[in-house]
Amino acid sequence: PVQKTQSRLRLPDHIVPRGRILFVGINPGLRSVAVGHHFAGHSNRFWKLLFESKLTPEPFTYQDDWRLPDWGLGLTNIIQRPSVGVDVLKPREYVAGKKRLIATVRHYRPHTVALLGVTIYRRLFPDRRIGQINLGLQGETLAGCPVFVLANPSGRNAHYSYETMLTAFRALRDATNKPFPGKPS
Repeated sequence: PVQKTQSRLRLPDHIVPRGRILFVGINPGLRSVAVGHHFAGHSNRFWKLLFESKLTPEPFTYQDDWRLPDWGLGLTNIIQRPSVGVDVLKPREYVAGKKRLIATVRHYRPHTVALLGVTIYRRLFPDRRIGQINLGLQGETLAGCPVFVLANPSGRNAHYSYETMLTAFRALRDATNKPFPGKPS
């Protein structure tokens, strides 16, 4: 079966040491794994939000995911196994993913860890599992790095409007002090 084969595939992380922002998704979708790039779903707004918030100086598509480190940005997932949706992910996968993420953050030391979804935040910080979570900079750190919560940009996420997401991405840009670094020579 195709889904069983895809569930064994993994997307590579795209991370630069001491980068400006490390974006952390929940896990890749089946289409992303099929095409070999992050956030490749037809309705995913991640790439558009990056450009419109001025976190990148030019428009990108999922095919350009490998270029993010050129701009001091990184990309990983808390769970590497692809799935149709998050409802099939197991608690043990989040536990293992948290350990891997902490090791990744310790190794690369990004300026800010940007969690793409309240679900990830609640899983990483169990004492925040109930109550309202506001998008933006949080009081917690992950391996000593500030944590910023963004809305999940998946088209399946109807909890936040595009404008609300864009406002949060712009706040992330402002929190990291500059629109984007100059392209490395």
